[in-house]
Amino acid sequence: MFGLEIENSVVLEQKKILEQALSTNPRTQKALQKLIRRVIMDAREKVSRGARSKMDSDPRHTAEAVRTSVYKRILGANVNIYNSRKAHGKNNYVPTRKGSTGRGGNRRSVSPITNRIMSYAPLDRGFVLRWINSGVKGRNISFQENTRRKVDKWNKHPNTGNRGSIAPRNFFEGSGKRALAVAADELSGLIDKELEVILNKTK
Repeated sequence: MFGLEIENSVVLEQKKILEQALSTNPRTQKALQKLIRRVIMDAREKVSRGARSKMDSDPRHTAEAVRTSVYKRILGANVNIYNSRKAHGKNNYVPTRKGSTGRGGNRRSVSPITNRIMSYAPLDRGFVLRWINSGVKGRNISFQENTRRKVDKWNKHPNTGNRGSIAPRNFFEGSGKRALAVAADELSGLIDKELEVILNKTK
């Protein structure tokens, strides 16, 4: 036997060691974090499009509430629909209300709580994305007893209300996993190029 081969596993292990050594260099670490931020933002945009495709309309730009985090202590990142730790202002969108005459239309004034929820800025509406993704069961609520509310053919239970339900759309698992798989492949190629540039500088 006159030929010798280096096993693929050995090459990959040495490559891993080299990457870890280089990533401890502050300048190299910043370069790698820049690459991670680049691919994770592309993934975020794909997840946002996935969320938008599951909504009939998005006048308050709720799909923009998809967030990203780039880790500082280790090399990595994530895409999420958790609430932000800080508020981002208010949304000035006001839906068109129906007329107030006759039995139709919105005759009740909007409550302060509803006003607050409706005014959340796009980046603060992650809770809405979670509702759309996981769904919400139908809920019945009770109003304060009021004898002015009469039982008639339109209103069988005048002191209760139905908040309806939301069917789960599961956009996050589908579009999120696909987007991160593409991001991982792209990041691997970008890191290889970056390492090649760094090694060429050290020669």
